[in-house]
Amino acid sequence: MTWQLGSAVVLCVSLAGGFGWYERSRPPARVLALVAALAALAAIGRVAFAAFPNVKPTTDIVLFSGYTLGGPAGFAVGALAALVSNVFLGQGPWTPWQMAAWGLVGLAGALLGRLLRGREPGRLLLAGVCGLAGFGFGALMDVYQWSLAAEHTLSSYIAVSGTSLAFNVAHAVGNVVFALLIGPAFVRALARYRRRFEVRWLPALGSSGAAALLAAVALAAPGHARAAAPPADVAPAIAGGVRYLDGAQNSDGGIGTADRQPSDQFFTGWAALGLGAAGRNPEDVARAGHSLVDYLRAHVRDFTASQDYERALLTLRVAGLSPHRFGGRDLVTRLLRRQHRNGSFDGLTDRTAFAILALRGAGFSRSSGPIRSAAAWLVRTRNRDGGYGNAPSAPSDIDNTAAVLQALGAAGRRGTAVSRPARWLLRSQRSDGGFPLTRGGQSNSQSTSYAVLGLSAAGHPARKLVRAGHSPISFLKAMQARDGSFRYNRASAQTPVWVTAQVLLALEGRPLPLRPAPRRKALASHPAVGAFRAAVALAAQRLRLPPPL
Repeated sequence: MTWQLGSAVVLCVSLAGGFGWYERSRPPARVLALVAALAALAAIGRVAFAAFPNVKPTTDIVLFSGYTLGGPAGFAVGALAALVSNVFLGQGPWTPWQMAAWGLVGLAGALLGRLLRGREPGRLLLAGVCGLAGFGFGALMDVYQWSLAAEHTLSSYIAVSGTSLAFNVAHAVGNVVFALLIGPAFVRALARYRRRFEVRWLPALGSSGAAALLAAVALAAPGHARAAAPPADVAPAIAGGVRYLDGAQNSDGGIGTADRQPSDQFFTGWAALGLGAAGRNPEDVARAGHSLVDYLRAHVRDFTASQDYERALLTLRVAGLSPHRFGGRDLVTRLLRRQHRNGSFDGLTDRTAFAILALRGAGFSRSSGPIRSAAAWLVRTRNRDGGYGNAPSAPSDIDNTAAVLQALGAAGRRGTAVSRPARWLLRSQRSDGGFPLTRGGQSNSQSTSYAVLGLSAAGHPARKLVRAGHSPISFLKAMQARDGSFRYNRASAQTPVWVTAQVLLALEGRPLPLRPAPRRKALASHPAVGAFRAAVALAAQRLRLPPPL
């Protein structure tokens, strides 16, 4: 067997194994569509820059795909990008080598994600890794050229590599430039799309109407996670959302990304906050003896990123539990380790804002050092238009601006620090009463919920935010589906667990952090609950029905 034939057999077997691995990962249809789109984008990038030898964005796109979507998807994006682009640039015996080389780049991206354990890579780190990926790609393609040589020794490989060194350097430098220009923004966009595309929801049946009714009565009790009972016109919408999230819980106590899928701490945490806003203590929301808090405690070692600790701290606040000894870990200390010297958390707006809310929920005062420095960083990085993007100088959007308003309110900031972002948000409201992610876009439930909470923290109640006869509350109510969940917008029902949890916070009108919700046993002995039970017993007596248990 010749070197060329032997290497071709090895490559074909490796490629078949890689695609088989991707097939066995059983990606959801939406993630499959995202992989296809990324492969097409990487292929188009290669074709578009064909006039510039070896300077292509393809390697960067493939590495970012692997980092965000994981090894199987990263491999598929790289291999498909090579195969499709060669339809235009020319197929040949080099095609399997290019497929394998870019497939390995995708795997390298996934390895980088594992090494960083959920932390977002900085611009310089991404650029450096992309540059190394360019040299790695070139080294494997040099093996292809070497397999065609008459002599297969180390000296001959070095000679072949020497002839291609200039092209490999151009490839690496091009990768570095592309990564510096688009790297962090591309990774954040992919992470956002992945989270949305991975989730679909088929609601479970058989939620407890009696428990929802008892919770609705208990909401009127003083000293609860809410200041007062919700207005009568939103109470049914809240009850429907609570019923939906109750039915979504799995037997391990958590909530998964889809029906019959393993629970996920991201969605479990958001569901706990939404139910907590509606007066349900996360320790009381249980299935098969396992509560939402039990699930988070069992998976605390999976926390890797700042937002994991922030969400958990906010959940423990509403559950009334200490964050210093949760699952054998001090969550407060682990979050504080992620604060940079400039006061930010990971250099990102939303993580810094939620860190302030989480630390306030953990008992930190407004004047404490970590909160003061984080709030000062937020004020310094405000855009000229008054809004905030996901990072300094990024275009302003509703979600980040509203999150900052909640954080600045919790940090005790006043004056222009709050009024300017609030004015920017107020100008962003659409005629249907809702808010879009970015100004001029279509209204959606999550951005509307964010805006309601941010403006409430700034002293602008949702019911006074009327535009063309519509308010944010009327928009959110119009987004509720028959099963009690809330649609993302009129065209999409994506991520209903996440959307429903955030809408519950908005309908309750309670910016983060929430106050602790009472446990169910305490509710049972509350005078308001006792009066309700007495009224039910009296009605049953008059109707000659058996008394309630």
